[in-house]
Amino acid sequence: MPHLDPFTVPEFHLPFENSKDPGADRANAEATAWAVERGLIEAEASEQFAGIGFGHLAARVDRGAPYERLLLLAQWMAWSFVLDDQHDLLIRAGRVDDWQPLSDAMARHVSGAPADPAPAGPAPAKAAGPAPANAAGDPARANPLVASFAELCDRILAGMSPLIQARYRRHVPRMLRSLDEEAANRRPGHRPAVEEYVLTRRHSSQLLPMMDMVEADQGVEVPDGADAAPELRELLWSAVDVISWGNDVFSLPKEYSCGDTNNLAALLADWHGLTLPDAVRAVEGRIRDRVEEFLAASRALPAALDALGVTDPAARTAVRHRVRCYEEWMAGTDLWQRHDCTRYRDERFAAGLEAAYTRPDLVSVA
Repeated sequence: MPHLDPFTVPEFHLPFENSKDPGADRANAEATAWAVERGLIEAEASEQFAGIGFGHLAARVDRGAPYERLLLLAQWMAWSFVLDDQHDLLIRAGRVDDWQPLSDAMARHVSGAPADPAPAGPAPAKAAGPAPANAAGDPARANPLVASFAELCDRILAGMSPLIQARYRRHVPRMLRSLDEEAANRRPGHRPAVEEYVLTRRHSSQLLPMMDMVEADQGVEVPDGADAAPELRELLWSAVDVISWGNDVFSLPKEYSCGDTNNLAALLADWHGLTLPDAVRAVEGRIRDRVEEFLAASRALPAALDALGVTDPAARTAVRHRVRCYEEWMAGTDLWQRHDCTRYRDERFAAGLEAAYTRPDLVSVA
């Protein structure tokens, strides 16, 4: 990777409004306490974990949701940061094979499939927090990371319509597979193509399941016919790209420090011989272009729906609300990273070390 010269995070072109739900502080504190209770983080460093600001991010993208749903989103976000850190730890420790049983157990749970038969031998110790369904038949489900996933997943699905449930059940396994793709990208000597990385990043961002949650909380139910429209799908990818690429800039020092090339700025620098400051400016230009594409697609959407025969007023209102949600996500994540989140300013992370709250033994805990 090129030398990490100092750079300034640009003010990205994001002409969207955003405000924060008043439940942000409470949700952040209660989601932190939940993560400690479930054994996901070290209690002694819970204040540092709370500094990630997942409750604030939830409050920026799910404003006006019932508090219990806002808290659930904050808890899912807290869990997702633990997931990301644990996966990174396994890659750096050369223990990626330990990830697969956990990933498989989570994919089975969200699909509603029964657990694998229990192997011969003593039963695993009980994990912290409520045991998930079928945990006795699948040792991986006793792991705190999987047990807390199953708890959250059941609560999330219970608050969704069948239509959104189906999308969430598709998006979570795809998200898990994308982590395998990112692990493969970090093989010695391997350098993914930029466009290959962009496709993986759309899922490893973990945004799609969270967007499903927000739509359920906000009462946004886009029918399948409109959901599959290429124009609306491109709006989704524009929003996800803008969010992911902006995060790549904020997280660049952390990822650079541990040799992680799953970062758009790092890849542009590597492929095109740019300094990292120049690569950051290139990412800024890509974000500007993607936002302009989003705005143009938004203006063209009514005509596209006409052409598809989507004339039902409720469906068209749902589509408009979805587009507004995308705008909230783009502006909200940027503001969260600038004002509510200490994760990417953490000196330990920037030095390539694990966060103080990370449990090195979490994946091996029975």
